[in-house]
Amino acid sequence: MALSFCGSDDGVNAYSVDKGVLNNGCFVDALNLVPHVFLLFITFPILFIGWGSQSSKVQIHHNTWLHFPGHNLRWILTFSLLFVHVCEFAEGIVSNKMMGTDHLHLYMPAFMGFVAATTSVVYYHNIETSNFPKLLLVLFIYWVLAFITKSIKLWKYAEFKVGPQHLRFCITALLVLLYGLLMAVEINVIRVRKYVFFTNPQKVKPPEDLQDLGVRFLQPFVNLLSKATYWWMNPLIIGAHRRPIELKKIGKLPIAMRALTNYLRLKDAYEDQRVKDPNRAPSIWRSMYRAFGRPILLSSTFRYLADLLGFAGPLCISGIVKYLKEDGGSNRCDKSDIIHFMSSTKLLQNTSVLAVLLFLALILQRTFLQASYYVTIETGINLRGALLAMIYNKILRLSTSNMSMGEMTLGQINNLVAIETNQLMWFLFLCPNLWAMPVQIVMGVILLYYLLGWSALVGASVIVLLAPIQYLIATKLADTQKSTLEHSTDRLKKTTEILKGIKLLKLYAWENIFCDSVEETRGKELTSLKTFAFYTSMSIFMNAAIPIAAVLATFVMHHFINGTGPKPSAAFAALALFHILVTPLFLLSTVVRFAVKAVVSVQKLGEFLQSDEIGDDSWRNGDMSVTLEAGKKHLGVTKAINRKQPMRYKMDNYEQPTRRQMRPTETEDVAVKVSNGFFTWGSNLSTLSDINIRIPTGQLTMIVGQVGCGKSSLLLAMLGEMQTIDGRVYWSNKSNPKIQKHKNRYSVAYAAQKSWLLNATVEDNITFGSPFSKQRYKAVIDACSLQPDIDLLPFGDQTEIGERGINLSGGQRQRICVARALYQNTNIVFLDDPFSALDIHLSDHLMQEGILKFLQDDKRTVVLVTHKLQYLIHADWIIAMKDGSILREGTLKDIQTHDVELYDHWKTLMNRQDQELEKDIQQDSQTTLERKTLRRAFYSRETKNQIDDEDEEEEEEEEEDDNLSMTTNRRSKIPWKMCWCYLSSGGFFMVFLMVSSKLLKHSVIVAIDYWLALWTSSKTNQSASSGHDSYYLPVFIILCAAGITLCLITSLTVEFLGLSAATNLHHNLLNKIIHAPIRFFDITPLGQILNRFSADTNIIDQHIPPTLESLTRSTLLCLSAIGVISSITPIFLIALVPLAIAFYFIQKYFRVASKDLQDLDDSTQLPLLCHFSETAEGLTTIRAFRHEARFRQRMLELTDTNNTAYLFLSAANRWLEVRTDYLGAVIVLTAAGASIWSLRYDLPSVGLVGLGLTYALTVTNYLNWVVRNLADLEVQMSAVKKVNSFLSTESENYEGSMDTSQVPENWPHNGEIKIQDLCVRYDPMLKPVLKHVNAYIKPSQKVGICGRTGSGKSSLSLAFFNMVDIFEGKIIIDGIDICKLPLQTLRSRLSIILQDPVLFSGSIRFNLDPERTCTDDRLWEALEIAQLKNMVKALPGGLDAVVTEGGENFSVGQRQLFCLARAFVRKSSILIMDEATASIDMATENILQKVVMTAFADRTVVTIAHRVHTILTADLVIVMKRGNILEYDKPETLLEQEDGMFASFVKADM
Repeated sequence: MALSFCGSDDGVNAYSVDKGVLNNGCFVDALNLVPHVFLLFITFPILFIGWGSQSSKVQIHHNTWLHFPGHNLRWILTFSLLFVHVCEFAEGIVSNKMMGTDHLHLYMPAFMGFVAATTSVVYYHNIETSNFPKLLLVLFIYWVLAFITKSIKLWKYAEFKVGPQHLRFCITALLVLLYGLLMAVEINVIRVRKYVFFTNPQKVKPPEDLQDLGVRFLQPFVNLLSKATYWWMNPLIIGAHRRPIELKKIGKLPIAMRALTNYLRLKDAYEDQRVKDPNRAPSIWRSMYRAFGRPILLSSTFRYLADLLGFAGPLCISGIVKYLKEDGGSNRCDKSDIIHFMSSTKLLQNTSVLAVLLFLALILQRTFLQASYYVTIETGINLRGALLAMIYNKILRLSTSNMSMGEMTLGQINNLVAIETNQLMWFLFLCPNLWAMPVQIVMGVILLYYLLGWSALVGASVIVLLAPIQYLIATKLADTQKSTLEHSTDRLKKTTEILKGIKLLKLYAWENIFCDSVEETRGKELTSLKTFAFYTSMSIFMNAAIPIAAVLATFVMHHFINGTGPKPSAAFAALALFHILVTPLFLLSTVVRFAVKAVVSVQKLGEFLQSDEIGDDSWRNGDMSVTLEAGKKHLGVTKAINRKQPMRYKMDNYEQPTRRQMRPTETEDVAVKVSNGFFTWGSNLSTLSDINIRIPTGQLTMIVGQVGCGKSSLLLAMLGEMQTIDGRVYWSNKSNPKIQKHKNRYSVAYAAQKSWLLNATVEDNITFGSPFSKQRYKAVIDACSLQPDIDLLPFGDQTEIGERGINLSGGQRQRICVARALYQNTNIVFLDDPFSALDIHLSDHLMQEGILKFLQDDKRTVVLVTHKLQYLIHADWIIAMKDGSILREGTLKDIQTHDVELYDHWKTLMNRQDQELEKDIQQDSQTTLERKTLRRAFYSRETKNQIDDEDEEEEEEEEEDDNLSMTTNRRSKIPWKMCWCYLSSGGFFMVFLMVSSKLLKHSVIVAIDYWLALWTSSKTNQSASSGHDSYYLPVFIILCAAGITLCLITSLTVEFLGLSAATNLHHNLLNKIIHAPIRFFDITPLGQILNRFSADTNIIDQHIPPTLESLTRSTLLCLSAIGVISSITPIFLIALVPLAIAFYFIQKYFRVASKDLQDLDDSTQLPLLCHFSETAEGLTTIRAFRHEARFRQRMLELTDTNNTAYLFLSAANRWLEVRTDYLGAVIVLTAAGASIWSLRYDLPSVGLVGLGLTYALTVTNYLNWVVRNLADLEVQMSAVKKVNSFLSTESENYEGSMDTSQVPENWPHNGEIKIQDLCVRYDPMLKPVLKHVNAYIKPSQKVGICGRTGSGKSSLSLAFFNMVDIFEGKIIIDGIDICKLPLQTLRSRLSIILQDPVLFSGSIRFNLDPERTCTDDRLWEALEIAQLKNMVKALPGGLDAVVTEGGENFSVGQRQLFCLARAFVRKSSILIMDEATASIDMATENILQKVVMTAFADRTVVTIAHRVHTILTADLVIVMKRGNILEYDKPETLLEQEDGMFASFVKADM
């Protein structure tokens, strides 16, 4: 039988044209071929030439530039055209089968049309990207020709009475319509742009984003196909394999997505409401809807389309199963002579057609779903950027009293940034579900009813009734999460305190007490984690068990209502529908929970945005009409006071102070003047009252007074940070015309009392945004004597400092802040107690070089708050304060004459200080000590880096390692070793239980479905049905019950396995770290240790178990599905091989890229959060400097960077999901094809085909979860790896060789110390710090040790406690070698006072005596010795008064006194004082010296002195140099040796 175009039926001449050419149907069809062939002939050569020249295009971005109008419409029309061609082709083939011979003309033109349409779109894309609009002519001609030929065909059909009841007529009509529309689109392009027929076409410029090569996020700019499949991401994701993705690679955000753009949109919407209705607070919801409503609607539309298409799956399955049987019989029934016209319904009864339709529906559904996700995520990110910018702008305007009064704590602000904005973002991601899900559920129930009748409603009601329980569980989960969070922050706080005071804890042998308190908190945390785990497993269980329960209920009911089981076609469609229905119900509870959270978040945001601001803001925005923002709460009126008032007016208002006559010169030269000022920090805090002061221009003004008399508040009041109740602050606008050009007049260089550093390099911290001038910078650094400190830093002044950088000591931080104030080019400098953390030597240097020389030479106005009265002689003007008001104001001379009493008081205080004033080349000061610790830390850090590579080093090695294959391998391997480590710490029994129960559960679930297949297939054999059912039903019920039970068991085992692993890992980590040698803490940055306890522990506690569960579940589901399909139709295995290979590559590439992008997201999030908390902390400084704009800019940059990373991460997830979904669709297609093909040879029963297809459908849902969970698990396992790396640290040797019982109870009773040939080093890798030291200290002697920095004094004090490595020689105390003692015993019997005061949060009693062993009298006695008794008595609660974290509620001096008291409480006969009086004022120090001599008359006291005069009264002085003892004698003897070291020290100190 020949293949012929028009068919070769007997007796019919197919080629006759007697009745007219056009009346021959075959000729009309041939005519239809012409346009397609024409297009192919013309475009192919053009395309090939085009491809050749394509390589010369360099500009990467322009090839994504799509600028023809109607671009998206054309793609949509072309896709519809392709679909209709497929239908036409199918119809042709099916009709052809009905006829006697082959009629090529029925399907040949359809096939050619398909090819031509594909070509047209490829051709069009190339014209558009290479910008050759002339070539559009070809397409135009093609559309016209195709339109004409199809119209002829339609007209002929109508003539021959072929109407809409015939499928072919409908298809032709559709084609005519589509070709017409495409022609219209083409005409529109040519008309709008004046292309093709016009002489001068329009010139178009590419959008700004594409001209900027930095923009790498191309989603908005690529064509529709690339948008839908994320094709443009391919180079990035595949490239990640070779080179890790860095920030450079992901570039910048497109303009429309930048935080600034979105902030303006949101702010406009927000402000509009304010304008319309000023009395009501603007609603954030409304603003959000107005700014971001449209994309949400678009996304919801996509979502609805996807959901409706989702129901095509079950319907197609039901159709395929139903018609498979009939297919076999009805082949070529009527071999009629005329051309066969098919009715429209007939096509849908063909199984092969249904299989293809199923495939297309799946592909479309998945594409729409991903598009919907992408749009919401993009909108969510935009919203987050806008909200962050809004919050930040608000922070910059927050009134200070709000911050200090605790209405807005830093914690709250951080929560707003870290939690509330993310909650809202997540809500946006999920909100289309809110309205899509109900529709989906209703549709599903209707379909079920249509398939199974009433019994379906029973099953559906099971699902719906269990939904509220899901919701209940979800709310419970949220609650437990909250309490877990509370406990874990509590635990973190305790851990931080321990790590900060670890040296003290070890020296006092208290580490176990504190360790237990952490363990106790951890216990509470674990209890709430247990509840959390229980609810999580319940939720997982419900999700797995509900479909089983629903199926059970439905089929049992069906059996009772109809007396039989269901038909296979209905049964499997119902199964698939139940699976579809469960997802929305499960998600609905989550979505509702998020909606509730979002409402709360919006409420919090609203309160924050409504909170008090600092006053009028006009001068901040750069127009320099400066008005002082005085946020007056007074009478509810916000008055703005102009800083630029004319001098005359100022004079009228200036009430002359009664005490002294004004000198004529002074009236003009005032930089700042406060008249009649009353200032408050808010309702209840002490206020500044009756302030009348003047700050003379270009002179040095000092403000002095006792602690807490309002000196700092005065500065802040002048800066406008306090609320003004009454009075005015005037700022002079006169300034030296010479200087005017360079100086920003209204900015004040301000160094706050509490030093505030940015997370940036030292240089950035000092220049603080001003232009860098080398010589000025150098002068400032010299003035603040920072050079030695900078030399010690690993990268000099390019070292990162601040919260995340290197921890500097207080003095170093303070000097950097002062340097910042000096460096800024401003007229006025405010220094708030810059000497508090500096020793004498440095303060002097700073005073002479920095303040007197550097600032005064520049004629800058300086206001200095200080306690160091000896500097008053330098002051041009003095303001003395007392209890929030001015005591005296004037020059030192004035005060000497007018207020003798005050002057005398100062004099006595100065006497002590004067001795040290003259000339001190003071040897060993706090500063040098700080430098020493710094040096030690770095020295050690370097050695450590050589030994052990922390994760950071590893990454670097990978980058240097250019051996590609190796890196590729390393980066795509899954960390099995870590997984094993994690599982084994969970306990082997639990692991075994988990694995076995998982496998059992999945086999039972397969068994249930298989049994269903057998049961329903048995119906089709029409044997005695009732007998059968009674056999099938009970088994079915038993299987379902078993499945539900197993679901429960598995979900519980996984969660509790995770819990036990978390418990063990944290316990081991804590014990390892607390018992690590002190050396470990010098080397390891505190932040790094804390990270293990915060972020990593959190991941191990809460994130790994659900990921693990989800991973195992989805993997097993996919495997069981593939197993079922291949056992039913083995031929499927052949198709599986290429699919498996494709899947392997997709997951391999994705995992690497995802890990990189996730790291980028995390690493960019941290600076953003830090920037927020930094800004909130340094508000006063930023506002004084007027640097708001710069900080705002920085915040926008950081937000955009983080959003870029997040956007790429979610786009990569979409990339993966689209690909795995398409793979899933191919699996369904091959499974359907294989079963249809096998049925020709009567292999499987029909029921089994249904089973196979239902399983194939589930695969599409779970494939991408397998990959995503794998990627997540890989990232999360790095937490286990980090924790594990700490578990290998060595502990200190706590045992010792003596038993505790051998040590006498009252040892050391005498306090005799022998040091024999002692050699000490910090680490076996390092040089010894003490070399062969010998000394003998008699009982109750007072010994002083002095020496230059680094001479080994402090190391000696640590050696007494065995804190350092004593590798030769020994220390014998009262006849016992301390190295043999158990550490606990040794350290608990000696006491030491450290130089840095450490207090813990809790009560005063707890700080003095955490072991709770002493009576109150003993504690009071200690407090009395330390001069604290009266102060503590005055506190509420006395000994039980609260100490805040780090003792922040006491001054540094008081903290030091508490530490002294702590040492006195422990009545040991040996006391070691390591420079314990550095931060105490003179008067107190003198008292202390006396007390130590009297209260410790019978004890041995070893003082390590930094100020030599403190040890002049000692019985014995040891002078050390470079780890050796240089001089060793009574101080009197040593003083006689004129050229001795000690003598020179004392001379220098006098």
